[in-house]
Amino acid sequence: MSSVLLTVHVVAALLTLGPVAVAGSLFPKPARALVTDAADQGARAVATVLHRICHVYSIVSLAVPTFGVALAYELDSLGDVWLLVSIGLTAVAAAILAFGVLPEQREVLRGNGTAASPRRLALLVGLFNLVWVAVAVLMVVQPGARS
Repeated sequence: MSSVLLTVHVVAALLTLGPVAVAGSLFPKPARALVTDAADQGARAVATVLHRICHVYSIVSLAVPTFGVALAYELDSLGDVWLLVSIGLTAVAAAILAFGVLPEQREVLRGNGTAASPRRLALLVGLFNLVWVAVAVLMVVQPGARS
């Protein structure tokens, strides 16, 4: 059973977090164009699609921690420090996305973005991606894990 949970957990992470990382990273370019010219329909179309990808995949990505916790329970690892840190970092990444990236993207699409919005979005998405790299390292290295 743990092999199935691990497979679903890893596949869910790849197929849901990857698109959010890429689409979020691409969003600042059309955001700059929209902040400069709100009537730029090409930039608006691209930004709308990228925001939609970030929004939808962020919801679907809830499968990642769900199957991850189920796997940890199955392996009796819920008390491991590396796993608890990973869970905490996952919560941080989710907060950055839910309370930073997605709302700022919506503001740009509504025409309320400022000149700082693309830079802020690039910073937030970079931080989001960096947190996920830290989680991935912890998942692979598992410092202090029982052998």
